Amino acid sequence: MQLRDDPNRFAQDLFTGLPRRYDVLEAVLSFGQNARWRRTMVDAILPPEPARVLDVATGTAGVALQITDRSQANVVGLDLTEAMLRTGLDEVRRSARTGRISLVAGQAERLPFADASFDALTFTYLLRYVADPAATLRELARVLRPGAPMASLEFYVPQDRFFWFWWWCYTRLVLPVAGALAGRAWARVGRFLGPNISAHYRRYPVGWTLNAWREAGMTNVTARPMSLGGGLVMWGTKAS
Repeated sequence: MQLRDDPNRFAQDLFTGLPRRYDVLEAVLSFGQNARWRRTMVDAILPPEPARVLDVATGTAGVALQITDRSQANVVGLDLTEAMLRTGLDEVRRSARTGRISLVAGQAERLPFADASFDALTFTYLLRYVADPAATLRELARVLRPGAPMASLEFYVPQDRFFWFWWWCYTRLVLPVAGALAGRAWARVGRFLGPNISAHYRRYPVGWTLNAWREAGMTNVTARPMSLGGGLVMWGTKAS
C-alpha cells in the first residue's frame, strides 16, 4: 500500500510493529534531538496553565506525560494505532498518571470531541500521514476554545545547502542501513522517512502550512526550525 492511497491505513501499518521501540526510533530519526524538540513544543502551550489538553498522534504518550510533568493539566491522548496506545497505557500506568491521562483511539480528521472542548492542543509528526492537511488543521482548531494555544512538532528539511547535504546522506544512506540491521519494521521506516519528508515539503511548504493554520482560525502563527533545520515546531492561538 502507498501513502497516497490511504494515509491512515498506511500509518497504522507502518508503526504497528514499532511501539515498544518507538521512543528509541524518534531519537534516532531526530539525530537525538526529539526530547529537546518536544520541550519546545510544550513550552508553546505553557503557560497559561491549561486545565484540559488534547495530544493528537500521541504515540506512546511521551508528550502527554511531559505535559503532566510540567503542569496540573489533564490530558487526552489520541492516536490511530492501537498498538501504540497499548504501549502508551503501560507507560502511563508506570508513571502513576492514570487519573490525569486518558488514551483513546481515533482519527485526527474526525475528532470524537465537541467544539471548544480543550484549553490547549499538541500534535506530533501528523500532517504527513493525512490526506488533507488543511482540513485536518480545521478539525484540530474546532475542538479548541477561543484564545487557546495549539503547537506541533514535525521533521523538516535543512534550508542551508551544507546542512541539507549531510541531512540527505543521513536520511538516504545511514537510516536505511541502520534500519536493515535493526529488523524488518525499522528497515521499512528507514527507507521511507527521508523521501517522505522531502515530498511533503515540496507539496506543502512551510509558508503554505502557516497560511493553512491561519485559515483554520489560528492567530499569531509562528514556525521555528530546530537543530539546523532537522525539526520544525509551529504554534499559534485560536482566534477569540
